[in-house]
Amino acid sequence: MLMQRIRLNAGGRRPLALTALLLALAGCSALPSPPARFTRYDLGLVEAAPVTQAAVQLPPLVLADVQSPGLPEGLSSMYYRLAYANGQELRPYQNARWSQPPAQLVQQRLRVRLGSQRALLGSQDSVSLPSQNLPVATLRVDVEEFSQVFDSAASSKGVVQLRASLIGAQTRVGNILLGQQIFTAQVPAATADAAGGAKALAAATDEALAQMNRWLQGLGH
Repeated sequence: MLMQRIRLNAGGRRPLALTALLLALAGCSALPSPPARFTRYDLGLVEAAPVTQAAVQLPPLVLADVQSPGLPEGLSSMYYRLAYANGQELRPYQNARWSQPPAQLVQQRLRVRLGSQRALLGSQDSVSLPSQNLPVATLRVDVEEFSQVFDSAASSKGVVQLRASLIGAQTRVGNILLGQQIFTAQVPAATADAAGGAKALAAATDEALAQMNRWLQGLGH
């Protein structure tokens, strides 16, 4: 009789243990999934442009913070367009990101490219030209396009469009517009994916900035 009671008690504990195990497994399945891991890209390393004799004589230049009115504000998503389907729609890559918003990446590139040709100052600096006692001219740059454009499912290019405004200042008249220009560059992508787009956009950025540097030098800055 005693042995029968022990067996019954042992048998009664098995369903309880099984129930506890099932509840534990259900709890594990309710845990949040680990966050998705993104591949992060930047514009890569860049070498400063060689200094020419004409560049040595260029006056200092103030670089204002680069703005991006043509892009979603403050986002580091990598965007592409399907020109063959709906070129007006910006689509983000799911598992690829820029290391910083494109405006900041362009600004870093600008400092290297332009800073090797002339003294480059920040917008917070207050500097005057000693010969004229006038404030230094300011360069304002807007990023209007910065995306990978697919002409077909297997063919794409990096497209960069920058608007540059060179603003001078006079003590009596006030600020004057010395010049404004739009610079556009397109570079084919080697592969139809985020990695190919990142390389193409880096090359397109360098090309647009080279155009801008020649334009500035033509204006004596």
